[in-house]
Amino acid sequence: MLKKKSLLVFGKAQVSAFIGGLVDYGVMVFCVELLFINLKYSIAIGGIIGAVINFSINKYWTYQSKKPSLTSQLIKFYIVVAGSIYLKSNGTYILTHLLQIDYKITRIMVDLVVSIGFNFMLQKYWVFRTTTLTESINQYSDTQIEKNSTKQQHEYQEV
Repeated sequence: MLKKKSLLVFGKAQVSAFIGGLVDYGVMVFCVELLFINLKYSIAIGGIIGAVINFSINKYWTYQSKKPSLTSQLIKFYIVVAGSIYLKSNGTYILTHLLQIDYKITRIMVDLVVSIGFNFMLQKYWVFRTTTLTESINQYSDTQIEKNSTKQQHEYQEV
């Protein structure tokens, strides 16, 4: 049975993906329709802009992830985004030409699969993951900081 917290995290991740995806999709359509940029490049441009938004929402709201470091998370996130853009651009291109359907429709089809099957799984279990060991270290560090702070305040009051 799924835990309530897991469902909440999944829901938040989907809201974050939806917001990032809307921006991504809007930028893609803007690039193709108004700037006449190639579809694959437009998907990459939209994907990068949408990814920045998605990363920010996920880091600070969905997973509230303070550890590991921002640099570590950004490197991992970059790898996920690169894979996501690759899958979305090639999947959209192939389905558009294979099924002879408008790219706006095939893009949504591909996004649904990539978003849940690729992005969510890698972000949850790799990019923003905090291991039990990491959580224990963080909790120990926080406890030590609190003890030192309390000790210093107590010493200050005695003086």
